[in-house]
Amino acid sequence: MRIVCLDLEGVLIPEIWINFALKTGIEELKLTTRDVPDYDVLMRGRLKILKERGLTLHDIRQVIGSLSPLDGACAFLDRLRSKTQVVILSDTFTEFAQPLMEKLAWPTIFCNSLVVDDRGMIVDYRLRQQDGKYKAVKALQGIGFTVFAAGDSYNDLTMIKAADQGALFRAPQRIIEEEPQLPHTTDYEEFETIIDEFLAKG
Repeated sequence: MRIVCLDLEGVLIPEIWINFALKTGIEELKLTTRDVPDYDVLMRGRLKILKERGLTLHDIRQVIGSLSPLDGACAFLDRLRSKTQVVILSDTFTEFAQPLMEKLAWPTIFCNSLVVDDRGMIVDYRLRQQDGKYKAVKALQGIGFTVFAAGDSYNDLTMIKAADQGALFRAPQRIIEEEPQLPHTTDYEEFETIIDEFLAKG
């Protein structure tokens, strides 16, 4: 059986931290896993900024509530789920993802969680497991699935390379140049064609 694993932010929905940065005017929060390969370094920096500015989970969720899936993402995902099973593998957090999952018609998502104090301040984060995207792909292969994986950032590369087939979608030019062996596209129709070719292999 064949299964498709997709990253979330930048592939199906806008980058949450970038949009929060635009809302708050905090330039440092525009950094994402497209820019910083070490996820812990990235998140520790974000948490430090939130603490210094007194920004809460509620503040972030207000911005998330105003976001919509990327143009064409819902139709693409609907078509894909009519052909095969799809799992979203994301380093975002349950507390962030829920409003957007509703807008995507509730796909299956594996992600992480936040530690929030009684004032609503985000004080820490908990990974479901280290390198969870890679391990999810390997686990799916271990129970008999042939896996396609795609994403746009540094933290997607291990799952893409572990998959039976993979691709970059709307990745920054730097990653495309660093990983020339990986197919890449910015268009949902072309992306769907790549996946259809994978599914057609039986």
